[in-house]
Amino acid sequence: MRSISRVVDVSINTVSKLLVEAGQACAAYHDEHVRNLNSERVQCDEIWSFCYAKARNVPTAKAAVEGAGDAWTWTALDADSKMIISYLVGGRDSESALEFMDDVASRLANRVQMTTDGHKTYLEAVEGAFGADVDYAQLVKMYGATPDSAKGRYSPAECTGIRKRRVVGNPAKEDVSTSYVERMNLTMRMSMRRFTRLTNAFSKKVDNHCHALSLYFVFYNFCRQHKSLGGISPAMAAGVSDTLHDMEWIVGLIDARAPKLGRRGPYKKTGEEISN
Repeated sequence: MRSISRVVDVSINTVSKLLVEAGQACAAYHDEHVRNLNSERVQCDEIWSFCYAKARNVPTAKAAVEGAGDAWTWTALDADSKMIISYLVGGRDSESALEFMDDVASRLANRVQMTTDGHKTYLEAVEGAFGADVDYAQLVKMYGATPDSAKGRYSPAECTGIRKRRVVGNPAKEDVSTSYVERMNLTMRMSMRRFTRLTNAFSKKVDNHCHALSLYFVFYNFCRQHKSLGGISPAMAAGVSDTLHDMEWIVGLIDARAPKLGRRGPYKKTGEEISN
C-alpha cells in the first residue's frame, strides 16, 4: 500500500480508503450474486496467515490491535468451474467452521459431494449445515517423521499416504479430493502479498485483510481468465456471469456504492434563474 501511495503520489490514507471501499463493494456483490449454484463437487480447506503479529507474539506486542494474531481463511471451491463459492476469515475453531458451512449451504441449489481434510471441526459443521442432504467424505493425509533439518521451519513433513473416509451419504471415491482447493491456496499466496511468508507484507489490521480478500475473490471469480477453463472466468463456467469483466467494472462497483454528493451550504437562486 505504501508503494502504491509513492508511485501515484497520494496519501497512504487515500489508498486505505480506496481499499475499504473496494472491499465493501466486492463483498456485497459476491454476497448478492454468488447464489443458487448448481455445483456438483465442492472442496473446502483453510489457509493460514496472520494480522499484526503471530498468535504467540501478541501477548508481548507493544500495541496489538483488535483481531491481532492468526487469521485463517476458509474457502469453498467448485471443483468443476473452479469458482470460489464462499470464504470466511476467522479462527480454526468450531465457531468459524459452523459459520462458514452455513454460508456454503445457503449458496448451493442442490445436493453436492463435498470433500474436506481431516480437521475435526468440519464434522459438526457439515452436519449442522447440511444434515443428511450431502455426500461428504474426508481426505486424511498421513505424514512421516519430520527430519531434523526441517525442524522449526513451516514446511510440513513428507506425506506418506492418504486415507479417504466416508462420513455421510454416498460420495464417489474417485471424486474424493482436495487437490483443486489446495492449488487455490497456492494461487492465493502467489497473488496476494499479504500471504507471503517471512516478509513484513502481512496485514496490520484484520479489517483490511478481509477487504483485500473480498477484492481478490471478485477479481478471481469474474475477471480472471482461468487457463483450465479455456480462457473464461470461473463465474462464466458456473453460469453466474455471461461475460468476462475487467478492473474497470470493479471500479464501477465501487462508484455505484459511493454516496451522492449534494450542494454544500445554503443555495440561493440568482435573478437570472428566477426569471427563467
